[in-house]
Order: sequence, then structure tokens, then C-alpha cells
Amino acid sequence: MIKIRNPKSEIRNQNYAIIVAGGSGSRMQSVVPKQFLSIRGLPVLMHTLLAFHNSDSKPQLILVLPADYHDHWMQLCTVHNFNIPHQLVSGGETRFNSVKNGLGLIPDNEDSLIAVHDAVRPLTSRDIIDQSYQHATTNGNAVAAIKSRDSIRQLKDGNSLALTRDEIYLIQTPQTFQSAQLKKAYLQPYSPHFTDDASVVEATGIKINLIEGSYQNIKITFAEDIAIAELLMKNK
Repeated sequence: MIKIRNPKSEIRNQNYAIIVAGGSGSRMQSVVPKQFLSIRGLPVLMHTLLAFHNSDSKPQLILVLPADYHDHWMQLCTVHNFNIPHQLVSGGETRFNSVKNGLGLIPDNEDSLIAVHDAVRPLTSRDIIDQSYQHATTNGNAVAAIKSRDSIRQLKDGNSLALTRDEIYLIQTPQTFQSAQLKKAYLQPYSPHFTDDASVVEATGIKINLIEGSYQNIKITFAEDIAIAELLMKNK
């Protein structure tokens, strides 16, 4: 069932952002899902929504959240007086299904741009967000990525093989696409090979374009990531 928070009858623009919040917090060894953990007085998820809201692109925000946490989220919004307009939709069994649920709220319009972003990447900069929309406008899509700082080895059949580090990129979000590309891609049946939205779109034969991400655009996964995020936000 879809719940709407602060819906707007008018369309502000043709940019959208689907914020995917499906984490359970198991790797954090936390009772509270990681998207609700506090950083500098606000839940991680609120920092993420604010990053997109404060960008020049001003996308319409769609939050995909497990149905069991909808009431908890609404309570947090009340406690923190968080009134950034966004639509709320239930997540699915997989990330693929969750994104598909979010896409269901977006009208068909080939001129629209849709960014998909991990809810637990609260440090994404305005520049990266705006660049992703700008690049997708002219190139069809834009996927944030950074070069690996470490040497890379691939373990296969019990043997480790050195890979060329300069050819390896670590993929981040946002991943932004022209609406027709993304909606067509999500008509495919689910495959376990779909690790992110870029892999879903690439499976339709579309070329994926990388843009420069940031080493500060960390994903909150482990307990120590909260402390790192606190420090990075303090130094901004």
C-alpha cells in the first residue's frame, strides 16, 4: 500500500530521485536499521533526502522503505519537524523490486530524468547530484564511480590474479537515467546478476556512462562508518 507524505499537485520539474532504503542493519549489529541511525542529530535517511532537496536539480523525491517501518519513519518526521516533500512507497523482496515499486509512482515521460540513490549514502555532494542529471540529459545516463586506491586481485578457482588498478572503478550512487531507459530496463524479469541499476540497464544493450564520484560519498554499512560520516560532516 502506498502512503503519500506532503504530496504536491503541481509538477515542479521533470527530475525524480528514488531513494532506496531497504537495509536491516544486520551488518551493523544494530537493532535499528542503519538508515535510521543518527548522524549529527538527524537520521541518516534525512541527510540523504536533504542532499537531493538542496541540489539545484530539485528532484521530486520518492522514498522506498519496508512497509514495517513506514509508521516509524512518520514518527521520526514528526519528532524532527522534517517536512521535505516526498512520496513514500513500500519496498520489495529485492532491491530490483524496490526500485520497480518506486518507478511505479513516476508518470511516463521520455523527457524525465530519474536518479536512483542508496539511502545510506548521506554525504553525496550537490555537485555530484547536479552533474548526474546534467550528464544524463545529454548522454542518456550517468553513474557515479571512483577509481580504486588499492591494488586489486581477483580470486577465481582458488587462484588470485592481479588486475590493472587503473581499469577498475568502484561504483556508487546516484545512478541517473533518462526515464525511457530505466523504465524499459525494469520490464525485464529479475536476475541475480542485477547488482545495481546500471547492470539492469546495461542488460538491455545500453552503454553505461561513468561520472566522477567522491571518496567521501561513503555507504553506511558498518558501525565505524557512522564515526567517519560524523567527522566528514563536521569538516564540511
